[in-house]
Amino acid sequence: MKEYRAGVDIGATPESIWAIITDAPGLATWDSGIVRVEGRIAPGERIKLVSEANPKRAFALKVTEFSAPRSMTWEGGMPLGLFRGVRTFSLTPKDGGVTRFEVREVYTGPLLNMIWKSMPDLQPSFDKFATGLKARAELAG
Repeated sequence: MKEYRAGVDIGATPESIWAIITDAPGLATWDSGIVRVEGRIAPGERIKLVSEANPKRAFALKVTEFSAPRSMTWEGGMPLGLFRGVRTFSLTPKDGGVTRFEVREVYTGPLLNMIWKSMPDLQPSFDKFATGLKARAELAG
């Protein structure tokens, strides 16, 4: 298993943050790591994500868990579980109108070590997503 994660405290409600992270067309307007998201971010939906890290490839993902406004999971990978990525977003309310946002992506499968060696370092992209979300949510107020 390999993973990336990022988290940040945001001065906004879980509901307002949720509206931002489930707005597929809007994601690319504030997250410099996303080129575009095609499809609708909703329970059971399939989406395609094109990232700055690999702009020539669209990653096919399925929204497998959707518990508004607390958590959401996107899953994708190769057939037969040869390589799998599971990205989980979580929002936890804290005192004072602050919400803890966390995103984590876990990679598994028999081809993980081989594929991991060819993958770019995605930690900067995860960090950008968290800080970009904080700026966007707090600007929306």
